[in-house]
Amino acid sequence: LNKPEWYLTQVLMWIGNHSKFLDDKIQPILEKVGSSVNARLEFSRALVMLILEKLAADIPCLLYDDTLFCHLVDEVLLFERELYSIHGYLSSFPSCMHILSEESCFQRWLTVEKKFALQKMDSMLSSEAAWISQYKDITDVDEMKVPDCAETFMTLLLVITDRYKNLPTASRKLQFLGLQKELVDDFRIRLTQVMKEETRASLGFRYCAILNAVNYIATVLADWADNV
Repeated sequence: LNKPEWYLTQVLMWIGNHSKFLDDKIQPILEKVGSSVNARLEFSRALVMLILEKLAADIPCLLYDDTLFCHLVDEVLLFERELYSIHGYLSSFPSCMHILSEESCFQRWLTVEKKFALQKMDSMLSSEAAWISQYKDITDVDEMKVPDCAETFMTLLLVITDRYKNLPTASRKLQFLGLQKELVDDFRIRLTQVMKEETRASLGFRYCAILNAVNYIATVLADWADNV
């Protein structure tokens, strides 16, 4: 259960190793008899169906172990990325995202995603470099004077988007968007709490850094507004 990468990598190897044979030897036979079947894609589809069976059997066994469950999700997302980008798998075919979208599994995914995101926010705001810009010494790069915590937070949101963008239904994507909105609001509250501690020094370093953080986040969210 703790090594889903073993069978996921094995399937990717099988697909890669058989591609040339399927394209050069089997595909011409299919074309000769007038079949529209793509041998390589059908081979891939059959192997993915085996993975779906395996996932359906494994997931109930690790649903309440955060570490194992997160590792499984991470490995499945990596597998899916390679399957589509390198092996040309079709989005209309069955995929692992359908298994991750099933209710009990999906709700667990949302829960652990939120848990780890909040932990990340705790660590980024308690870091000594939280209010310092990574690019403070490079003036042409750092016009917005973005503190490290704000940049790390927006990267966190971007990573979450990247993880859920291939979910098969809009309703599931919207649930993840709801999580992101919660995180933005949580970050806003945290910034407000820090700002209240700084009101006596409103021209101080940290107070200005908070204003820069808010400006940066608002600007990036506005840029993302066109992203359906």
